[in-house]
Amino acid sequence: MAAVTTEIKAPVKRVKKQFWNVFFQQRYLYLMSLPFIAWAFVFNYLPLWGWTMAFQKFKPGRSFFDQEWVGLQYFKELFHDPQFYLVLRNTLAMSTMGLVAGFTIPIFFAVVLNEVRAMAVKRFVQTVSYLPHFVSWVVVAGIVTKMLATDGAVNGLLMSLHIIDQPIQYMAKGNLFWYIVTASDVWKEMGWNTIIYLAAIAGIGPELYEAAKVDGANRLQQMWNITLPGIRSTIIILLIINIGHLVSIGFEKQFLLGNPLVSDYSQVLDLYALNYGLGMGRFSFGTAINIFNSLISVILLLVANGIFKKVTKESIF
Repeated sequence: MAAVTTEIKAPVKRVKKQFWNVFFQQRYLYLMSLPFIAWAFVFNYLPLWGWTMAFQKFKPGRSFFDQEWVGLQYFKELFHDPQFYLVLRNTLAMSTMGLVAGFTIPIFFAVVLNEVRAMAVKRFVQTVSYLPHFVSWVVVAGIVTKMLATDGAVNGLLMSLHIIDQPIQYMAKGNLFWYIVTASDVWKEMGWNTIIYLAAIAGIGPELYEAAKVDGANRLQQMWNITLPGIRSTIIILLIINIGHLVSIGFEKQFLLGNPLVSDYSQVLDLYALNYGLGMGRFSFGTAINIFNSLISVILLLVANGIFKKVTKESIF
């Protein structure tokens, strides 16, 4: 028995020794990571203490121990509020549309751009496509609103082509708001998202394309059978992450492009928390909304990761 115990302890000691050897060799890398660990703790984990407000009748100025605990009262109010379900509908609709368009178009654009052989043209197109990413949503919203105005470029073009007889008030039609937000987001972020896929494509071995040419494969066949399978892992990982953010789409686009005429279509969860929580001084109610938002995001991330792990054997953890 003693001999067996000695045999078990020996590999454990060896593993520990190897770990500390590697740790000492890479000690400077660990030291460099300490500021980022501290940043993540301070800004991502420490604020979780504030979640306790959702279970309190929070009053600013009082200490933590002087607050009145109300349990799940604000969650019950949230789930009994008809406005919440309208907001949830808008959030899921716009996030799903953004996922479909904002995820597939950059892949298609990256694959097509990779086939351009003129490097000057390729660099020019890539630079022009990702420049909108650095433009703030305030400026983008102004551009979109101006172009879609009754006297804007879109109405002018459609009327000059005799497609419409009179200007259309696009920004006043709620049924068009989701499409306007999605199109604006795709235009702004398409080029930036393409960079990741172009980097993944660059890692595909050129010998695969040479072998495909020898076998008689044309450009389209090479794209379908080499390029897309070569970046499959990148596509799946980014898709899982994007699914996890389906209900966390922010509020900048909706806040800046929306107006009272389309409020039934522009309100999203984050904007709902801002207006009905912080705006009205209901801090506990706003915290409850954000907790719901975070929990749904985690559930979606785990479900998506589990499905893709079973189907494709790819996962992010």
